[in-house]
Formats: sequence, C-alpha cells, structure tokens
Amino acid sequence: MATLEGTVVYKGFDPNYGNVITIQHKNDFLSIYKHNDILLKEIGDRVVAGEAIAIIGNTGKLSTGIHLHFELWHKGVAVNPEDYIAF
Repeated sequence: MATLEGTVVYKGFDPNYGNVITIQHKNDFLSIYKHNDILLKEIGDRVVAGEAIAIIGNTGKLSTGIHLHFELWHKGVAVNPEDYIAF
C-alpha cells in the first residue's frame, strides 16, 4: 500500500529488484517498492495513503523470498523510513 498520497512516477522491471513502483510525494519525498509480483498502478496515477499499489512477490535476482523491499528517499538521499513513518 502507498505510505502517503502522491503520484506514480515509475513502474517497471529491474533485473535485481524485479517489479518496482515509485511514488513521488510532496516535500521532495519518493517511496520505492521492490520485488513485487504484480504492479496495480500506472505512471501518472494519483494514489492516497493506504491504497493498494502492488502485490508483494519474489521477483528479481536479489530476492530472498516473498517480501517487500521498501525505500524512502528525500531530495535524492535515502533516509530511514522509521524517522518519518509510524509503522
């Protein structure tokens, strides 16, 4: 599910990370979701927090089983999501 509202800016396949979807959020944040089985949104789609954007999977060479690889970036720098999001 999308962590925050935003716009899908990338949807594609990476050999290492499998099916990847990226959302641009306000204040220069990007959330990235990797190793998905199925991507549910298209580039340009607006999403709200909690909306389903993908189904987790086991895609890509670096996958170690069914899981979600989640990243949060701010102004081009990877940040610790726990500093920004209550999980």
